[in-house]
Amino acid sequence: MSGGLQRFIAAAPWPQRAGLRLLLALGRRPRGAALLGRVPLLAQLARSLVALGRYDEPAVARALGWDAAAVVARGRELRRREGRP
Repeated sequence: MSGGLQRFIAAAPWPQRAGLRLLLALGRRPRGAALLGRVPLLAQLARSLVALGRYDEPAVARALGWDAAAVVARGRELRRREGRP
């Protein structure tokens, strides 16, 4: 495992650390690696765990389809329509 990945996992919140370590351990075994390749949901899980650990980075958020500016704009419009400050 690369030093960068080790640092990332060490800095991640505990659920992401646990999930990533589990997936990495599974991927080291021949049958586990084959399973990861055959089950797209597991690949999505790994991607999601990594993304959750870095969701506050704009590039990651955009890659996941999250547009913070659009959410803020929708909230402001709703407040305006409801007459709230």
